[in-house]
Amino acid sequence: MTTSAAGQPLIPQPPATIAALRQAVRQIAPAALPAFTQELDQAADQSRQGSDLAPLQRFVAQWAVYVHIQRQPEMAADLRRWEDAAESGNAVQARQAASRIGRLLDDAHVAVGLPAR
Repeated sequence: MTTSAAGQPLIPQPPATIAALRQAVRQIAPAALPAFTQELDQAADQSRQGSDLAPLQRFVAQWAVYVHIQRQPEMAADLRRWEDAAESGNAVQARQAASRIGRLLDDAHVAVGLPAR
């Protein structure tokens, strides 16, 4: 991952296109590129089989949110901490973590121009 000034995004938010999102993932989270490619292939297959663009639209939305979060190191670190807390085995802590993760994802959806989940 590339570095940035404290509190600044690593890269600008790219347009919500497959090519732009692929390039962003390549820059900020190269380890996620195989998952990006695999999920893109699955969404394209589902779209072809169903003659429906919804799987590709969901793919683009999901990865736009992922890029929005990952391009901001503090936000990405917060998400990882809350994900770890959700797996702690403590029910109260897991509920709190799920709530925080939900708010973070809702905020990311809105930031990329999508309705909150």
